[in-house]
Amino acid sequence: MATTPQSSSVEIDELMHSRAETAIADARKSHERLRQAIDILPQGIVFLDAEGRYVLWNRKYAEIYSKTADLFEQGARLEDTLRIGVARGDYPEAIGHENEWIAERLLKLYQPGGRHEQKLADGRVILIEERLTDDGGVVGLRVDITELKRREASFRLLFDGNPVPMIVCARDDERILGVNDAAVAHYGYSRAEFEKLTIRSLQAFDSQPPWTADRSSEEQAARTWKHVKADGALIDLAIYSRELTYAERPAVLLALMDITERKRAEARLAFMAQHDGLTGLPNRNLLRQQMDEMLLHTRRSAEKVAVLMLGLDNFKAVNDTLGHAIGDKLLRGVSKRLRSTLREEDALARLNSDEFAIVQSGLPRPEDAVMLAKRLLEAIADPYLLDGHSVVIGASIGIAMAPGDGDDSEKLLKSADMALSRAKTDARGTFAFFEAALDARAQSRRKIEVELRDAIQNDVLRPYYQPLVDLSSGRITGFEALVRWPHPERGMVSPAEFIPVAEDTGLINPLGGLMLRRACLDAATWPDDVRVAVNLSPLQFRSGNLLSIVTDALKQSGLPPRRLELEITETLLLEKSAQVLATLHALRALGVRISMDDFGTGYSSLSYLRSFPFDKIKVDQSFVRDLGANREAQAIIRSIVSLGKGLGVTITAEGVETEAELSCLRAEGCDEGQGFLFSKARPNAEIISLLAAQRGIDGDDAALVA
Repeated sequence: MATTPQSSSVEIDELMHSRAETAIADARKSHERLRQAIDILPQGIVFLDAEGRYVLWNRKYAEIYSKTADLFEQGARLEDTLRIGVARGDYPEAIGHENEWIAERLLKLYQPGGRHEQKLADGRVILIEERLTDDGGVVGLRVDITELKRREASFRLLFDGNPVPMIVCARDDERILGVNDAAVAHYGYSRAEFEKLTIRSLQAFDSQPPWTADRSSEEQAARTWKHVKADGALIDLAIYSRELTYAERPAVLLALMDITERKRAEARLAFMAQHDGLTGLPNRNLLRQQMDEMLLHTRRSAEKVAVLMLGLDNFKAVNDTLGHAIGDKLLRGVSKRLRSTLREEDALARLNSDEFAIVQSGLPRPEDAVMLAKRLLEAIADPYLLDGHSVVIGASIGIAMAPGDGDDSEKLLKSADMALSRAKTDARGTFAFFEAALDARAQSRRKIEVELRDAIQNDVLRPYYQPLVDLSSGRITGFEALVRWPHPERGMVSPAEFIPVAEDTGLINPLGGLMLRRACLDAATWPDDVRVAVNLSPLQFRSGNLLSIVTDALKQSGLPPRRLELEITETLLLEKSAQVLATLHALRALGVRISMDDFGTGYSSLSYLRSFPFDKIKVDQSFVRDLGANREAQAIIRSIVSLGKGLGVTITAEGVETEAELSCLRAEGCDEGQGFLFSKARPNAEIISLLAAQRGIDGDDAALVA
């Protein structure tokens, strides 16, 4: 069948209509895809045509303008929605000048020149950025920056009102973009002056900015920076940095902690840690560092290093008689004289109250150290005029030479100290060199100290008892407790070896307390008429708790106080201490008897008899030895016995070893005797047998002396 022109036209119309519908469907699909795409964006998006009518907007845009979203429809004009929104009060910035605000807003819409902000009635702030399309329409972007503005406000509040100086610097050119009030006040620059500077303009020495990336935050905080203030003053700073965006520029916030005073305080503390507070001289720690450097240098040469330990003689007497203020001035005077006598490169230090150390390197022979020692002694010996007092002080010096006497600082100081002890012992006011034998004695003494400490802790020490005999009846009236140390390797160690060590190291207090408790416990098992005598060291009185120690020993043992006799020496009374006398009176008030031991060997024994009412005087064995053949000694014993009778004090003679000595003592009327003639010191088990024999239990002997 032939096709007519009319049917052909219809087919074309149907084809065109189908294609149009397809195109419209495709456009709708594209539009829907576009809507779906922009709906997932976190920013608000709007498309306007050339007449400012709505074409498309996303869900976020409607959320941002929720109060006027009911007006959004395709073809509606943005200007109309703005006017309705202004009328509703949606834009607080428009209140009072609504038309001007709308005109300005439309101008920005059609002539976009950059971003601007818009504040809504609910307090939110919206960042607006708009661009023209090729067909004259507008694409608009809306970002809710409310939280960002709040953070900026908080930052501004913290920044401007912070008491810590803060500076914001641009990362690229390091220029200062902003400062807070504290920085203006602290540095002395105005804000305008600051903004002309870079951060390096403030730095005194550093060429890198304080935010260099190759340092960790810990390293950054630990570093000290130096800045220059407007008046030229240098300050020390700890700088903390944080990157941020400031005025739309990458920047760094710097918190500047002024640690100038802290650094000065640290420097003072560091100085004090290494120097003597009175004289300003180096202390032992710094001296050892200086010595190690000297020794390291001289190891490469044949030259020697001399270490001189200088101790002032009788410095305590100056403090006691003239006071500590004069003593301090004397020490400062001595240090000045020593420093003026030495070379600049020589080391000088104060080690303790009255000892100084001098170290001199580059000595070819020991004789040079002798010459130095003599110069130092001469310099110190000249009188010092201090507050109207002419003070004369001497000194002794111990010398150690490196490398012979030691190759490290500690060994040399120890050697020089031992040499000083020898110089003071042999003859004060001179010098002595270290010898190996001194070190051997020191090592032996140290070994005794360690072993004695262990023996006290493990209750190894034992009291042995030597009888006190009534010379008229021959009966035992008491026993003196004498400490004995049974050593597992050395046998019985002599008290002459370990008692001085105990007194020097402070072990005499636990040792004395141990012997007192043991003696009281043993004596509590003896007959009621037999006493026990215990020696007290002057150091035990200085502890301040002797009275309570004695009271506890009596209480724990059950021993009546009248059966305890405490022996002291005249050296205790030399101190003329009110505390000592008060303790003695308190002990006597308990009922404890007090004896003066070694009478006649002190400085003024008779004067001490007036200071305290002693119950007994024990005559030193030096007056008893060879008494039978020594008329002078007999006269002294006669005088002491007579003195005792006049004072009502018991007189006991120590060290009785012969019958001739015993006969003389009896003839002179001495009350008691003690010594090897009667018995050596014995353990408690033998004492019990001895007392049993005296009471006639084990035999017929009624006394030790017929």
